[in-house]
Amino acid sequence: MIKKDILRTYSLLSGNKIVKIIGCYRSPGVHAIVIFRFGKWLKEKNILLRILLEPVYLLLYHRIRSKWGIQIPRSTIIGEGFYIGHYGGITLSAGAQFGSNVSISQQVTVGISGEGEKCGVPIIGNNVYIAPGAKIFGKIKIGDNVKIGANTVVYKNIPDNSVVVLDPGFKIK
Repeated sequence: MIKKDILRTYSLLSGNKIVKIIGCYRSPGVHAIVIFRFGKWLKEKNILLRILLEPVYLLLYHRIRSKWGIQIPRSTIIGEGFYIGHYGGITLSAGAQFGSNVSISQQVTVGISGEGEKCGVPIIGNNVYIAPGAKIFGKIKIGDNVKIGANTVVYKNIPDNSVVVLDPGFKIK
């Protein structure tokens, strides 16, 4: 999965091969997803390896959170090809689910909401683009091939092949 995450970033960068490799190496989004995948991998290993490497993971996770403002708990479920276009203010709730080839921009929050049976986190489909400032929360499902516009607050289910924009308010096209 890490390979597909990095290759997705590589394919979206412009320039020659060396410029793209350096761009991937310097990308906070790549760092965040690699540390997330490392944390997921580590969680499934034996206790001895976890005791040995857990401090390394925690240090790296804290660095990503404090330096670049990207918070992705390892209990989040993320498919392959995850792309973070710009860093800063990205908060993904523990338990949220993301399909393959999801793109997230800066200031995006995907969080928990509701009470009782309505309490939950979003399930986001494949090939979804989430623009800067979007807020997605609650026990909802976002379909495949969806585009969520800048500063949009999403709290209802979104069908496949939709565009959600702030108009002012909430509109599905």
